[in-house]
Amino acid sequence: MKILFIGDVVGPVGRRLVRAHAAALRQEYGASLVIANVENVAGGAGVTPETVAEVVEAGVDVATSGNHVFAHRDAVERMDDMPKLIRPLNYPPGTPGRGWLVAPTPRGVKVAVINAAGRVFMEALDCPFRGLDEAVEVLRGEAPLIVVDFHAEATSEKEAMAHYLDGRVAALLGTHTHVQTADERVLPGGTAYITDVGMTGPTGGIIGTEARPVLDRFVTRMPARFKPARGSGVLSAVVVDADEATGRATAVERLVRYEE
Repeated sequence: MKILFIGDVVGPVGRRLVRAHAAALRQEYGASLVIANVENVAGGAGVTPETVAEVVEAGVDVATSGNHVFAHRDAVERMDDMPKLIRPLNYPPGTPGRGWLVAPTPRGVKVAVINAAGRVFMEALDCPFRGLDEAVEVLRGEAPLIVVDFHAEATSEKEAMAHYLDGRVAALLGTHTHVQTADERVLPGGTAYITDVGMTGPTGGIIGTEARPVLDRFVTRMPARFKPARGSGVLSAVVVDADEATGRATAVERLVRYEE
């Protein structure tokens, strides 16, 4: 089975790229499931029911997120209106939403998708290692394949989590930095890994954001209002080939699609 994972979708340009490429890539690679990280889908930060619905209608089966998921009030008040969205499971108990989703595929094989956030250089959430331990144990009996979106800043934390879960999940895919890394591989236990899938969004700014406010923030240290950049963009993704009989990956391939 092939699983397509699309990296952080940023603002209107990112949504346009998903509309343009998600269905075509599903067909090109024969993907049974399409997952996308959408934590920046609305205005460059956060989600809304409308923007999540847009990418779902474009062909995304499961939408993962990260530390910006609650940037808009709609995400808190209308989480039930986004049934295909998950948020990091290691938010404290009582936080709206859920940390995983079991998705059926056309062949009838179920895939469990889990979202977790790192803690190094990030918010002080609950321990993602213990949280993923518990989730994997629960989901192992529900789905033969488990895919984890680990939304984290530090390369070391992502690699540590991949080795921690090696052999227990089909894939541990890093998100958050918006820069695709070139270290995709299948670990010895059969877990597909990449430090960061990359960004699906505008290429003209700084990791998807208009350059000028970002530069002003770095140079002056004064607050600045960030907006998603415009213009042409790039879609970054990986395709994982996994065996439902063993629950392990056999291959992982990264891909990039640039707009003219």
